[in-house]
Amino acid sequence: MSVIHEFSQSIPEWNRGSLHADCENCFGLCCVSLPFTASIDFAIDKDAGQPCSNLQSNFRCGIHQSLRERGFKGCTVYDCFGAGQQVSQVTYNGQDWRQVPDTAEQMYEVFRVMRQIHELLWYLNEALALETTQSIHDELRFMLEETERFTRLSPDSLVELNVSAHRLAINKLLLKASELVREEAIRANKQSNTRGRKKTYERGADLMGAKLRGADLIGANLRGSYLIAADLRDADLRAADLIGADFRDADLSGANLSKSLFLTQFQLNAAKGNADTKLPPTLTRPTHWLA
Repeated sequence: MSVIHEFSQSIPEWNRGSLHADCENCFGLCCVSLPFTASIDFAIDKDAGQPCSNLQSNFRCGIHQSLRERGFKGCTVYDCFGAGQQVSQVTYNGQDWRQVPDTAEQMYEVFRVMRQIHELLWYLNEALALETTQSIHDELRFMLEETERFTRLSPDSLVELNVSAHRLAINKLLLKASELVREEAIRANKQSNTRGRKKTYERGADLMGAKLRGADLIGANLRGSYLIAADLRDADLRAADLIGADFRDADLSGANLSKSLFLTQFQLNAAKGNADTKLPPTLTRPTHWLA
């Protein structure tokens, strides 16, 4: 069996639920704490801390079923990695910003911090689930435990937390994990690659509108790449590092992302795809994708 099929395992069951958004147990924090500007993604302007006009008294969206049709495409793309329910039900023990308005401003800030923490947890869990990263599992596990500890901090401590410094430390480990997986996948793919030498990309590559249909991108370094409106139909992105890649309006129809590295729901939601797009078992096919 090739490395492409061996290097990835699913994220442990106990981690999945806490890192997926559970809007039923959230106080509509993304609909209040985050700002947006009237654009192709949002029909109106809204300041940070101002409740969206579509937010109902029960913290549910009044136009949830027709957000895209009503000009709120950006809402269907956003994903909090489960930070909303963590802040609502754990950090603030079920007391919402309407019940205790004095905590509202702090709660919004805590939510923004928690969202970053949960995103880091997503990446760390994935790196730990990779067979090829066993040599750094102890380091990854230590960093995972430290990051999980942050989720249990008090609101005051969370506001003071230096997430940027912690992210830098984690990123060094994620880079190691990426190199281990991609190098092994590339070696395994060389023998079966009949399309000649593969093109390589630098981190943050400008690939906006790039014609990459059917491209062999196995093990590619696409970290932070601008893939806006790129044609990635039928491309093979197994073992490709996609952390921070911008997939807005990229066409992933028929693409193989089943073993991609550090892919998130947020990225998928921003892209286009269809029923033939192969996804990791930890992610969900966006409802706006073509059948």
